[in-house]
Amino acid sequence: MRSRQLTRWVPVVLMVGMAGTLPVQADEFSQEDLKRWEGQFMEVVKQGRELWTRALGSNGVSCAQCHPNAANTHPETYPKFQKQLGKVALIADMINWCIRNPAEGQPMAIDDPRMVAIQAYINYERRGVPMAPGKH
Repeated sequence: MRSRQLTRWVPVVLMVGMAGTLPVQADEFSQEDLKRWEGQFMEVVKQGRELWTRALGSNGVSCAQCHPNAANTHPETYPKFQKQLGKVALIADMINWCIRNPAEGQPMAIDDPRMVAIQAYINYERRGVPMAPGKH
């Protein structure tokens, strides 16, 4: 019972600003924060583009050879049933499939900074496309 009572108050406490003034929304950021985070994101996108355009396997094939500018990657449709994998997959699964098969390379862990950078680049290039998970 005590934990339930405490849980009810946690959101209220978190909403109150540092000086105990008006509540602060979790999605309210300063312009300085937004500028700093955008810069960090764009640096990761840049790293992703560099990875995208170089061979990630043993045969010299890069992602860009089949998907220039991340074309036809459809991150906005994942997770979805992916025929090549025979299951519902994340885009990271498909990236690893491409690294293993056409590129003849080693798959990356989902939290590998290179995987994060590649996904950031793909999503950046596909920005503005409506989300439609499950659609091929």
